[in-house]
Amino acid sequence: MMWLSCLENKNNLKGQWPAVTVRKVPAAILHQIEQELDMDEKETMVFLCRDLVPDLSAPDVRKIFVALNEREELTDTSLAELLYRLKRFDLLRKFLGIGRAAVEASLSRCPQMVSNYRVLLTEINEDLDKDDLDALVFLLMGDREMSYAKMAKDKNFLAIITDLEKLDLVSPDQLDFLENCLRNIHRKDLAKKIQKYQREAPVHTIGTPALYANALQVLPKLTLVDPPGIVSKGRLLNGPYATNAAEQVQISIPETGRALAQKSLQVSDQYRMQSRPVGICLIIDCIGNDTGTLVDTFNTLHFEVHCRPFLNADSMMHELYTVAGLNEHKDYDCFVCILISRGDHQSIFCTDHVVPGFPLENVKRFFTGDTCPGLLGKPKLFFIQNYVESGNQQENASLLEADGNLCTIPQVADILWSQAMLDASTLDRSPDASSYYLSALTELLIDPHKRGLPLLDVLVELNNRIYEWNRTNTTKQYKLLLKHTLRKKLFLSPR
Repeated sequence: MMWLSCLENKNNLKGQWPAVTVRKVPAAILHQIEQELDMDEKETMVFLCRDLVPDLSAPDVRKIFVALNEREELTDTSLAELLYRLKRFDLLRKFLGIGRAAVEASLSRCPQMVSNYRVLLTEINEDLDKDDLDALVFLLMGDREMSYAKMAKDKNFLAIITDLEKLDLVSPDQLDFLENCLRNIHRKDLAKKIQKYQREAPVHTIGTPALYANALQVLPKLTLVDPPGIVSKGRLLNGPYATNAAEQVQISIPETGRALAQKSLQVSDQYRMQSRPVGICLIIDCIGNDTGTLVDTFNTLHFEVHCRPFLNADSMMHELYTVAGLNEHKDYDCFVCILISRGDHQSIFCTDHVVPGFPLENVKRFFTGDTCPGLLGKPKLFFIQNYVESGNQQENASLLEADGNLCTIPQVADILWSQAMLDASTLDRSPDASSYYLSALTELLIDPHKRGLPLLDVLVELNNRIYEWNRTNTTKQYKLLLKHTLRKKLFLSPR
């Protein structure tokens, strides 16, 4: 595969990365989805996507699908969002194999494709009955835009809004006219929805379409040269700028009932974790049951969280390239990557279920010091929840594999690898069930009684919890792999 060979070719790392091709949604699937939609649903989809394809004249669903697909912006994730907005949960399951809860979990925590403005108006459209619409049209007939009102007589609400947008009476930052209309037809509940939107919409985003988190961008160049810049006096860093002086750093430790650690620690004995944000936390969740808890946890730990739900294999590879190329790494102290997917003990399948899958061994290569200089000498933490499908799970009689050979980790410094495996049949029986491994991990990371402990000590406690779980849950057996090449103590939780 191209994405695999380019990682192994060192010459490629010195210059421009090769172009990455993201798999388009098959035209046959798009055609079937279009055939399943009724006229009202098609009109709603056109309205939702108007900001995404502003250059289309007389857009319809087919034209929108073609345009987004050609721009490589129509992924499983974006298609899932559109079907969710139409409340076609049956099509989510039929064509994408995911449920309503999974999409809701990602939309509640991650950037969306459709703007909040268009979501608001489609929700208002759903709440208006025929009498409300007749009253609204009658009200508009008394407005100064008489010619418009005559045109609007036989149109639905979204078509009326589209015409009001053309007249510059309604826009993302101009909703007072519509709010007054709704009040005048005695729909104060809908007027309050507009007020809530106006209160919550950030000033800098009003009037602009929402940015889609998984939209493709030009791949950045990655260099083997140390990042430029002069370190200010007194600033201590991990990596190539780390000081060798045994300077004392005073760290305030909240009391938790007993002395947790010394208040004065040698910098040379521990990784620096003082930047704000501490680092980037990349979450790629192809299941959708644990995203919210993970986002909350790593926000609490002062990470800049990048959430990327429901990626296919090509999109995942592109996302890893993009995050590895971010300039911010040179200013941050740590990096975290969390992967959740079906797979086998060596690979993950992502949403398109590519077999043999995306090799886990290659995930780390994006972030080692030679391919990502900004992370040289800094801790790189990987947490993997892999739902192993039948026939792919390695036989192992032990309940807890603490240091097995399920995945070979090269001797690259400053890496921690924690991987949990659970039979995918558990997920099939309970599609919305959370991972106990991830739940226990997040609980321990923010536990005030654990914040004075090094991360490795916290993970020993995690091992113990998984062991106890396996003793009492004979049908849901976790296999756990923990390996690391950390060189110093790492205190991840706030202290």
